[in-house]
Amino acid sequence: MSSNVKARAALAAASMWVATPALAQAPQPEAPAAQAPQPTITKAPELVRSVSAQYPEAALAQGLTASVRLIITISDTGAVTDVQPTEPVGNGFDEAAIAAVRQFQFSPAEVDGVPAPVQVEYVYNFTLNAPPPAEGAAAEAEAPKATLTGQLISRGSRSRVAGATVRCGDEADAPEAVSDEEGRFTLEVPPGECAMRVIASGYQLYQTKETLKANETTEVKLYLAPAGSAFETVVRSARPKKEVVRRTVTREEAQKTPGTFGDPIRVIQTLPGVARAPFISGDLLVRGSNPGQTATMMDGVRIPNLFHLLGGPSVVNGEFIDSLDFYPGGYGSQYGRAVGGVVDVSTRKGAADTVHGSVKVDVLDAGFFLEAPITEGISVAAAARRSYVDALLPAFLPKDEGTTLSIVPVYWDYQLRLDLGAKRGETPEPGAARSTGYIMAFGSDDKLRLVSGGEKQDRDITLDSRTRFHRLKGDWTYRKGNFTSVFTPYVGVDYTDFSVGSFTEHDTIYSLGARELVTVELAPEFTLRSGLDVYFDHVKIDARTPAPGGTEYVPFPGAEPVAEMIHEKLTMNGFDGALFAEMDFKLGPVTITPGVRGNLQKVGDTRNVLLDPRLWVRYAASENTAFKGSLGLYSQPADTFQFIYSPYGNPLLAYQRAFQSSLGVEQRLWESWNVDVTGFYNRRFENVVAPGDVRPTENGGFVQDRYVNAGIGKAYGVELMVKKERASATDKWYGWLSYTLSHAEDGRAGAKPQRDDSFGGNGGPPGGFGEETYGLSAWDQTHILTLVGTYLLGNGWELGGRFRLTTGRPTTPLANRGDIYNSDANDFGPTYGRYFSARASTFHQLDVRIEKGWRFDNWTLALYMDVQNLYNAKNVEFVFNDYRYRKLRDIPGIPILPVLGVKGSF
Repeated sequence: MSSNVKARAALAAASMWVATPALAQAPQPEAPAAQAPQPTITKAPELVRSVSAQYPEAALAQGLTASVRLIITISDTGAVTDVQPTEPVGNGFDEAAIAAVRQFQFSPAEVDGVPAPVQVEYVYNFTLNAPPPAEGAAAEAEAPKATLTGQLISRGSRSRVAGATVRCGDEADAPEAVSDEEGRFTLEVPPGECAMRVIASGYQLYQTKETLKANETTEVKLYLAPAGSAFETVVRSARPKKEVVRRTVTREEAQKTPGTFGDPIRVIQTLPGVARAPFISGDLLVRGSNPGQTATMMDGVRIPNLFHLLGGPSVVNGEFIDSLDFYPGGYGSQYGRAVGGVVDVSTRKGAADTVHGSVKVDVLDAGFFLEAPITEGISVAAAARRSYVDALLPAFLPKDEGTTLSIVPVYWDYQLRLDLGAKRGETPEPGAARSTGYIMAFGSDDKLRLVSGGEKQDRDITLDSRTRFHRLKGDWTYRKGNFTSVFTPYVGVDYTDFSVGSFTEHDTIYSLGARELVTVELAPEFTLRSGLDVYFDHVKIDARTPAPGGTEYVPFPGAEPVAEMIHEKLTMNGFDGALFAEMDFKLGPVTITPGVRGNLQKVGDTRNVLLDPRLWVRYAASENTAFKGSLGLYSQPADTFQFIYSPYGNPLLAYQRAFQSSLGVEQRLWESWNVDVTGFYNRRFENVVAPGDVRPTENGGFVQDRYVNAGIGKAYGVELMVKKERASATDKWYGWLSYTLSHAEDGRAGAKPQRDDSFGGNGGPPGGFGEETYGLSAWDQTHILTLVGTYLLGNGWELGGRFRLTTGRPTTPLANRGDIYNSDANDFGPTYGRYFSARASTFHQLDVRIEKGWRFDNWTLALYMDVQNLYNAKNVEFVFNDYRYRKLRDIPGIPILPVLGVKGSF
C-alpha cells in the first residue's frame, strides 16, 4: 500500500487580531487606530513549494492515518521560521509533519498591502491510498449519489465558520468541500454512512456520522467548539513598526484582568509608565506628567474623561471595545494637544453574519451590547450601561435617622455605530478602489448623589456635581493601490455643573472638528503620511462666585468676611489647528521616520504659532531583536476658558510644551515570551499653573492673573515589560510583569508670586506649602510594580491574580505638633516642615478573579467573582489634619471588595 500525503492550509479562516497578544510593541508613528480600519490581512500567504513528509513506518504498517494541526510562523519573505504542533497526535506523525513543513516556501503575506510576518494554522493530513484496480477490470456503473449540505456555526457565539474543510470519510479520494462566508457547504457522496470530519482553523476537530439516502438531500447544522479560550489567535501579525512604544490591548485580554471588574480600559493602570492614581480618581499619570496632560480619545476623537466619577468604570461599554492603543510617549505627529501620553480606544464594527449580543450584570451596574447586519455591506452595533449603587446602598445603611451619609456616583453611558461599505477583512480586486465608512454617536453622564440610612431630613450639606458629554462623528476611508485617505469630522457638546457652598458654575462647551490623514507608499522604502487636524470650540460660562479678595472688595480683620457675590455670564471662542507630515525611510534593517507638526491656536486677540519636530529610529538587529529611539517636541494648548480676562483667567496664555525622548530594546524569547526595556527622559516647560503673576494694568493699577505659563518639570526612568503569551491551545497560562523606576519633579520657574487664597488658587509652591517653587512632583512614585497572571484550570474555569506594589506619594509633614491661632481670620494655621520631605506608606494590594464559563450551542454564560484587595491591606490614600493641626490622620483606601457578576453572550 503506497502512501499519499496531502497538505492543506487553513488560510481562508483567518480570524485576525493584529498585535493582539503584544501589550508591549515598539513602533514609529502611524495613523491612529481609530482613524483607519483595524489592519487586515490583504493577501494571505500561498504555498509555492511543498515537501512530502515521510510516512512513519510503524503507523504505515498498522494502517494508521492522522491530521496534524500546526502553527506555522511565516516571515515577511515567505520562509518558514518556526513550526509547533497545537495538539500532538503521536505515532511519529508530529515529527514527520514538522520536518516537512520546515522546508515549505510560501508567498509573503501582506497586512494592509505591506509584506508582514504572520502565523497560520496548518493542517497536515496523513492518508493512505487504496490499492489500484486490477488491470483490465471493468469500470463500475455509475453509482447513485446522496447530497449532504449544511452550515458550520461557532458554538456559543453563533458566528459563521468560513474556510473550513468538510470531508466525508478519511480515504485519500474522499469527497470534500470548503465552507463559504456564511459557513455553508455542499457535498455529493455515495449513499450510506458518512463519517464526517470538519477541520477549521481555530476550532477543535469535529467528527460525527450521518446516514445518507440515495438521491436525497440531507441538511445539517454543526456547532464547532473553539480550540481554547477567547485568547487563542490563529493568525497573528505585528503592525508595521511605528511608535517607539505602543502597548495594544484587546477587549478579551483586558476583560479578564483581575481587579478591573471586567473593565478593559482599566488595564492601562497595569502597564509600565503609568503611576497609580488615588482610588477615587480616574486620572492617568503617565511618565511623570500631571493630571490632564494625557490625551484620552475614542475612535480618534478627544473626550473629556475616560472614567466615570469617583474612580468608576470607563465611559465605554467593555463589549464595544475592539482594541486600545496606549502611547506613553514618543507618539507620531498625527497626535497632538498633549504633553503627556495618548490613549486611543477603538470601537468594534457590527457583525456581518448574524445577530450577536451580550448582557452583563454585577453589583455596580448593568449593561448590554448588540450587533447585527442590516443588509449587504451595512451593519450596526449598540451598547448602553447604567449604575444602580445609589438605589441599592440605602438598603444596607443603618436605619437610624441621619446616622450615615455617603456620596455615591450615578452614571450611564451609550454607544451607537452604523457601518457602511465593504465587510471587515474583505479584500478588493487588485487595483480596485475601496470605500468604507461609519457614523457613530456616544456619550456619558455622571453625577454625585448623597444617600443616607433612615428617613430623609434637612441637611446643611449640599452637593451638586454633574458632568456629561455627547459626540457624533463620521469616518470615511478610501483606498486605491498605494493611496489611502481617512476623513473624520465630528461635533460634540460637554456640560459641567458644579456647586460648593455659595459658589456655583455651569459650563457648556460646543465643539466642532475634523481630521484628514493621507498615506502614500511612494516606493517600498518610502511611505509618506500627511494630514490636517482642526478643532473649534464655543465656551459658555455661567458662574456665581464670591468676589476675589483684594480685587472686588477689601477684607477687614476679625471674623472671616463675607464677600459680595458676583454673577458672570461669559462666552468665548477658541480654535486650534495643525498640519502634520512624516515619512518612513527604510534602509535595510533601519527605519528612520522624521516628522513635524505645525500648530496654530487663536483665542480672542491671542494667536500662538509653533512647530513640533519629531524623529524616530528603529533598527531590527534580527528577527527577534530590535532597538528603538525617539525624540521630539510636543505641545498642548491651554483650555479656552483659561483665556478669560484677569483676575478670572489670563488672556495672554501660550502653548504648554514638552521635550520627550526615549531609547529601548525589545526581544522575543522562545516562542511566547516578549521583553521590552525602554528608558525615557521628559522635560516640561511653559505649562499653565496658578496663581499667575502680579502685573500692572493700563490704568496704572495692578492685577494678578489666575494662570500663567510658568510651570516646569522633568521626569526620567526605565520601563520593563515582560509578557507571556499562550503559545497554543494546550498552553494554560498567560500574563505579564511591568515595572517602572522613575523620578518626577514639578513646580514653577521664578520666584513665588503673591498669593491670593480667595480666588487665585493654590499659589506659591506646588501644593502651596513653604517657600519652594520647584521640587518633587506630587505624583512621583519611585517604584511601580505590577504582576498579572491567568491560568486556565479546565472545564470552563479560569483563575487570575494581579499584585501591585508602588512607592507612597510625597507628603509634607507638620513641623510641630501644635497650633497657631490667627486672630484676624479666627482660625488655626499650621507650621509645615520641608516641602514633600516625607512619603505616604508603600501601597500593596492583591486582586483575584475566578470565572466559570458554560458554552451552549447558541450562547455562553459566565459567572465571575472579582475580589479587590483580597487580604484587606490598609493602604493610605489621603492624609488629613485636625482643625488645630495637632494630628495627622490617615485615610485608608478601598477595603476588600468582592464583586459578583454574571454575563451572557450570544
